[in-house]
Amino acid sequence: MQSPVPRPGSRLRAAARRHGPVLAVYGTLKLAGFCSFMYLLSSAGDYRAKDPRFGGGAHAWDVLATWDGWWYQQIALHGYDPKLVPVPGATGLITLEGNSAAFFPLYPAAMRLTSAVTGLGPYGAGLLVSILAAFAAALGIYTVAERLGGRRAGLAAAGLWAVWPGSGVEWAVYSDSLYVALATWACHAVMTRRWLTAGVLTLTAGLNRPTAGALIAALAVAALLSLRRGEDRVLRPILAMALAPLGLLGYLLWVGDRMSDPMGYFKLQSGAWAHRFDYGRQTLDVLASAPVGHFTYLFAFPFADVISVGVVLLAFALLPLLLRLRPPAMLIVYTVLTLALVLGSQQIFANVSRYLLPCFPLFLPLALAMRRLSLPVQCTVLGIAALASGSYAGYALFELGVP
Repeated sequence: MQSPVPRPGSRLRAAARRHGPVLAVYGTLKLAGFCSFMYLLSSAGDYRAKDPRFGGGAHAWDVLATWDGWWYQQIALHGYDPKLVPVPGATGLITLEGNSAAFFPLYPAAMRLTSAVTGLGPYGAGLLVSILAAFAAALGIYTVAERLGGRRAGLAAAGLWAVWPGSGVEWAVYSDSLYVALATWACHAVMTRRWLTAGVLTLTAGLNRPTAGALIAALAVAALLSLRRGEDRVLRPILAMALAPLGLLGYLLWVGDRMSDPMGYFKLQSGAWAHRFDYGRQTLDVLASAPVGHFTYLFAFPFADVISVGVVLLAFALLPLLLRLRPPAMLIVYTVLTLALVLGSQQIFANVSRYLLPCFPLFLPLALAMRRLSLPVQCTVLGIAALASGSYAGYALFELGVP
């Protein structure tokens, strides 16, 4: 006799019981940090004197759509115009005019679709996409952590996502939340051997951020290990490996074709934003300079840089603890390569706390340790971190640095 098929209402109630607490924990902590951020913006008032493109605006919340957020709005409204335009007479680091091709297409496409469906403008549509993606990322982080350490570890990991350094961009017109949501669920799909789902999610992530290269490589390693061990049929892991790089490579090739230069994207990043892979030279320069109060290196933003130095040191401390847990190879390779791509690049160092947000597996050692704490102590620790995140994860990026 067949078991009765669950009714849609019962499935919905079961999902609410399982995922409701995760969404509540993340939403409460993130809202506390967001309100703290808005309070700091309003009380300082510095945004009123700044350019609306660069951390300014008529209202405190306008800051959430500045810097990269301005570019994403322009793409959502007007599309792309890839080109390499030399700055006349330029001889320094910046020799090319910046243009929209430096920003990957998935997030502005989601903004445009959301705007068409809801009637919101690009600002509202971008914020809605980011907030929904941030909740999806929280669920993904919870699911991965729960699989390795149980429900309490999962809830702690979702809470850490809300308060982590750099988390100020989670509820802003930025693509980070969407990327982390795709990356977490791609990792979970590999862990549960849903290879085609993992391949499609990784392909999609490659349309959102260039650091998806780490996710692509991690999926390939996990698929090859699975084939070597004979854990799955051959076809699905191979198809996943074939699908995974298509988004990233497709966009880079399209930009290169439009610029009439196969390396056009990388030349634009280097010539217009001074962002290139330098094998960690600038990172080492900052790590040697900022702790002793020397801020003579490239693109120095002292307060935000000190926070980023702390984040890098924290990542170095958590990585061996993560390895000690022996998580699936997908998580190890993804984390190590993301760290290598971020720390091996010349960039505005203040951004490092944001660029390392995708390294969610580093949450796992802390989450497993926090599950030993009583619920009131956990709430107190995360609550204090949430309020403080308005400064170290929000204000430090948008007003004291360049996110």
